[in-house]
Amino acid sequence: MKKDEVKEEAVRVSGLYPKLHAAKQKIGKVVKNANNPHFKKSYADINALVESVEPLLLEQGLLLIQPISATGLVSTLIIDIETGDKVESSMRLPEIQDPQKIGSAVTYYRRYTLQSLLSLQAEDDDANSASATVKNTKPTITQERFDNGLTQIAEGKLTPEAFKQALSGFQLTDLQTKSLLLL
Repeated sequence: MKKDEVKEEAVRVSGLYPKLHAAKQKIGKVVKNANNPHFKKSYADINALVESVEPLLLEQGLLLIQPISATGLVSTLIIDIETGDKVESSMRLPEIQDPQKIGSAVTYYRRYTLQSLLSLQAEDDDANSASATVKNTKPTITQERFDNGLTQIAEGKLTPEAFKQALSGFQLTDLQTKSLLLL
């Protein structure tokens, strides 16, 4: 066994993992206490998460901290105060200059790193809704490209059906949509 494997095995048996296991057995589902009015969904905010898990971690001698490092990472660390062994989860923060927006990002990332680290059962309402919105957004086509397609149809280089098929992956303006109806 290599040195790192021996240390990992010692951590697994001696303290941190059994303590995390014991805490996780008590945590259960986190209560959703906040609403996202934009997506009309509820979620557990960072305070609800910390209030749910921190006392149970402390019972096991585990310390939860969520520092922000100089490299722009937000981390969730759970440290066994007896052994110093730790487990962490981190994400790189976006490069934002607005202090309020960076504060919101830090809170959001703290919530998600904590949920990830402890594999908490929490429905990801606001992120799922945001992802669905992004996935369903089609790119727009410039009027110049649209007009070029119409010109190719007029010149017999492109069929109207082929043009309509090519445009199916784009979001069209009302005028472009009406123009297609005339083909």
